[in-house]
Amino acid sequence: MQELEARMADAGFWDDAESARAIIADANTLKAWSDPWVTLAGRTNELSELADLLEADPDQALFEEWTRELEAVGREIEDLELRNMLQGPDDSRDALVTIHPGAGGTESQDWAEMLLRTYGRWAEKHGFEAELLDRLEGEEAGIKSATLEVRGPFAYGYLKAERGVHRLVRISPFDSQARRHTSFASVFVYPVVDDTIEVEVREEDIEMDVYRASGAGGQHVNKTSSAVRLRHIPSGIVVACQQERSQHKNRATAMKMLKAALYQRALEEQERKKAKLESTKTDIGWGSQIRSYVFQPYTMVNDHRTDLKIPDVQKVMNGDLDPFIHAYLREFGAQQ
Repeated sequence: MQELEARMADAGFWDDAESARAIIADANTLKAWSDPWVTLAGRTNELSELADLLEADPDQALFEEWTRELEAVGREIEDLELRNMLQGPDDSRDALVTIHPGAGGTESQDWAEMLLRTYGRWAEKHGFEAELLDRLEGEEAGIKSATLEVRGPFAYGYLKAERGVHRLVRISPFDSQARRHTSFASVFVYPVVDDTIEVEVREEDIEMDVYRASGAGGQHVNKTSSAVRLRHIPSGIVVACQQERSQHKNRATAMKMLKAALYQRALEEQERKKAKLESTKTDIGWGSQIRSYVFQPYTMVNDHRTDLKIPDVQKVMNGDLDPFIHAYLREFGAQQ
């Protein structure tokens, strides 16, 4: 790749290697769209030819193989159709998933940790990388906040479907009287901003605090103030990172989180302006929660935006979020 960049720069196509990387990245993005369609077109033609042969000379074993391949091609075509809904300027980016519990103390904090585990398992199922950038433990159990970076093709495009308030109904394991509790947690999803996007963050607008990173105790307790908390004074946005032992590395990661949050804020401002213009043509209404997870007295996960209901709540909590993400993309992806 470096050799190609150098040769093209010498030929006068661009002035610097950064431009080369940007153009090659765009070409790779287009290739990621075109190659699967070309491959599937070839496989579809082969299946059509095989169908003609089977019609002329039936063969049970060959027919079963043809059926399996047809089903596989059908699934891949469906996946590409869903990806066609991911046409937003940031959909192909990696994602930052930030989780905060609602009111309710330990119960809500435990629910927030359950969601964090779910998104980690979803990423694992898709072969994506999931790195915990920040985690603030609750007093008794669960978390007060956490930020997970998910790296993979169209990670943000898929996970943006999870943005909103998630509601849990269950018999609380923290209630000695075994009463049913309702808990809430907020999930925010931001695209990871790369160096090609200009997000102005002036040093004089940043207030930095350092503190000792929390841990499991004993020998794992950090003896130095390596954890970093950044506050962007104009916007009031606060981010923190304590995963690295180096204060410098934690600050660099926190700056990336801050830039992503500021970029998302700018996008949301644009969306608010767009919604104001579109309000005369279509109703825009959102409930306080996007999804409810009921563990007792029955089991059901209900997405209130798409009306999709799945009774196997444990399967969903183990990372099987695709039905909800796909339903969201089918209903709202084309609009976006």
